[in-house]
Amino acid sequence: MKKTLSEMSLEELWRLFPIKLSSYNPEWKEWYAHEESLIIKIIGKENIQRINHIGSTSVEGLISKPTIDILIEIQKNTDTKKLTASMKNSGYIFDPQPKNPPPHMMFMKGYTENGFEEKVFHIHIRYSGDWNELYFRDYLKKHTETARQYETLKIKLKEKFEHNRDAYTAAKTEFILKITFLAKSEFAGRYTPRALQIK
Repeated sequence: MKKTLSEMSLEELWRLFPIKLSSYNPEWKEWYAHEESLIIKIIGKENIQRINHIGSTSVEGLISKPTIDILIEIQKNTDTKKLTASMKNSGYIFDPQPKNPPPHMMFMKGYTENGFEEKVFHIHIRYSGDWNELYFRDYLKKHTETARQYETLKIKLKEKFEHNRDAYTAAKTEFILKITFLAKSEFAGRYTPRALQIK
């Protein structure tokens, strides 16, 4: 009898869900747009301040893990218990994130006991903020050479850490922080919270 995902060790999960990199897929934009519409219906537009497609799949032409990352900034008065229940009832896996910004929540979809489904999503839930991921994304979109450097780094790290997701992520941190610093200088104040703005 197969173990459920919750019964697997971290090492077993890393084996089942290795780091995979894919050439840019134009359909990722469509996957994001469909998922955004679905999530708005699940959570309720009244609870959302802003939604953004983040991560490498949001940068046209960039090699990426084929995972659609979505950042949802919710209203301070959102009932997070109700939000969690609604997302879980809609097929998302709840992944508490105590080290991440409040309300410390992420949801995932596309992970099964047999491995990845075709479409994989990470839904990051936060309150409004001037988030680094938005600036990093915009910098890569504008600066092609930097995007290529990031691509080269990811390919190198994938070969080294294919079955260690935490090490892969940690090894990218220095580059990401350096570029985010440049991005926040270039695009200063671009993502200062604005009420009820849905992108």
